[in-house]
Amino acid sequence: MLNPWRLRLLSQLDILGTVRAVAESANLSASTVSQQLAVLEAETRTQLLERTGRRVRLTPAGLMLARRARAILDHMETVEGELRSLGEEPAGLVRVGAFQSAIHTLAVPAVTRLARTHPHIDVELLELEPHESIPALRVGDVDLIITTPDFVELPLGPDVDVVPLAADSIVLVVPSDHAGRGPADLAAYAAEPWAFDVPQSYLANLATRLCRQAGFEPRVVCRFSNYMLTLQHVEAGLSVALLPALAVDPRYRVATRELAPAVTRTITAVIRRGVRPRAAVNLVLDTVRQLPLPAAAPG
Repeated sequence: MLNPWRLRLLSQLDILGTVRAVAESANLSASTVSQQLAVLEAETRTQLLERTGRRVRLTPAGLMLARRARAILDHMETVEGELRSLGEEPAGLVRVGAFQSAIHTLAVPAVTRLARTHPHIDVELLELEPHESIPALRVGDVDLIITTPDFVELPLGPDVDVVPLAADSIVLVVPSDHAGRGPADLAAYAAEPWAFDVPQSYLANLATRLCRQAGFEPRVVCRFSNYMLTLQHVEAGLSVALLPALAVDPRYRVATRELAPAVTRTITAVIRRGVRPRAAVNLVLDTVRQLPLPAAAPG
């Protein structure tokens, strides 16, 4: 009998690339992961791994089993969900990964609504950058992600189903007393102090690219992984920033301006393809799709 837990470790190795990365994802030691993969080889009586220097890689047989394993595990989750929901309303745990601005504008309102309408569905929320959420979905750490395929180097691929939710503008955020009219030319803000996201994040990379396209290197005076801290810094007159419109909380006294030319991102919900989603996952997806998006702060 194939052990589902060991199949999951093998599937993660295919996606994450190293035993160390699998161990970190599964909260295990690297030696434990290696031992369990060795047991899986013994169970299947097949060589699944081969060593290349100090690393291991999947053999053709290991690669085949790893990619079939994801479908096997998904099917098991579906069957378990169907068994739990026989004669009852949908129930069970649904894990949702979403980027920061989608957490408070989409994910939390969806969970709030589901708590009233379907109290037997438990939703676990994880804040994941777009480049983190796609691998997390593929290895099964989450059941559904809210992400953007725009400006992200990692493609979604044919192994997932994509549900468009909305278009969201990237806007220039300035102190309220610096508001201008019409779309903003970023080159006019070359001398301003800038608030950026943390290095190598989706938004930091995008903001750097847009500033360089406008012909200047931004003078970054602070870096925050929290949009609320960025808005507070801009509100105090200490910086300007580029943020998604969804991230601009109207409680902060800031002004926003569209960019010239306009820059938008597509917000999507994504689930794995290949097996029928559990009823609980479908309900969470439908709830997110029905939510109205909040209006951005006025410019």
